[in-house]
Amino acid sequence: MKRFIKLTLAVVLVMSSTSLFAQKFARINMQELIATMPETKEMQTNLQAYVKDLQEQMETLQVELNNKYNDFMKEYNNLSEGVRNVKEQEIQDMQKRLQEFDQWAQGDLQKKRAEMSEPILTKATEAVNKISKAGGYLAVFDTSVPSMAYFDEEALTDLLGQAKAELGIPADAQPLQ
Repeated sequence: MKRFIKLTLAVVLVMSSTSLFAQKFARINMQELIATMPETKEMQTNLQAYVKDLQEQMETLQVELNNKYNDFMKEYNNLSEGVRNVKEQEIQDMQKRLQEFDQWAQGDLQKKRAEMSEPILTKATEAVNKISKAGGYLAVFDTSVPSMAYFDEEALTDLLGQAKAELGIPADAQPLQ
């Protein structure tokens, strides 16, 4: 009976160790995949236009502030103390509004970038999931984010070419800079 248990245990250990080695692992550089997608180029173009619009608004406010300050400095000696105080307060208020606009614009730009990036990331992730399932991969490591202490990249199947094909991206497409 002991011999039977030992034999069964040995068979189970051999089967479990061979099934572990039969697992398939792959790698992909998600940043490179996303950078080659046409949607990313369109997003960057739209973001650049949005940034330009925000910069123009900022410049308009800055010019208005500079003009008000220059007018104040020209008239400074001719103004009564009460009027000077009111005008100084107006300039300080404009500076504060300019700073608030700058902070709002930065936050809004981050929000806009995340909003525009989300469908692109989802599309890329879905493509990788599809080819990973079809290929029977147990795990796919994203090499653009160093999340593991070590793994042999060359021993893993690179799915970048397959993911590009799944998304209709030419194999020789270069990432956007």
